[in-house]
Amino acid sequence: MNEELKENIMGALELVVDPELGVDIVNLGLVYNAEMDDDGKVDVTMTLTSMGCPLAGTIVDQVKRALADIPEIKDVEVHIVWNPPWNKEMMSRYAKIALGIR
Repeated sequence: MNEELKENIMGALELVVDPELGVDIVNLGLVYNAEMDDDGKVDVTMTLTSMGCPLAGTIVDQVKRALADIPEIKDVEVHIVWNPPWNKEMMSRYAKIALGIR
C-alpha cells in the first residue's frame, strides 16, 4: 500500500469518534495498524479503551463505514486486540488537550 492510500485510510479513521470520549480513534491511539492486501481487503488492528466497552460494535461499524468511501478498498475486517493494552500515553497531544489530560 502506498503512502497516500495509508494517509487516506488514517484520515478516514479520524472521522470515527469514540462516542464516550468525543475524540477520534486515531488520536486516542486506538488504531494500531491498517494493512491492505492485493484484493483490496483492509485489516484494521485496533483496541478499545476498556474490555467492557459497550459501544464496541458501534465503533467497528463506524470504522467499516468510514473506509467504504475509499475506492481502492473492497472489504474491511476489524480486529479488536487487547495486547498491547491501551493507556493514555498512546493518545496524541491533541487528544490529551481535548480531554484535559497532562
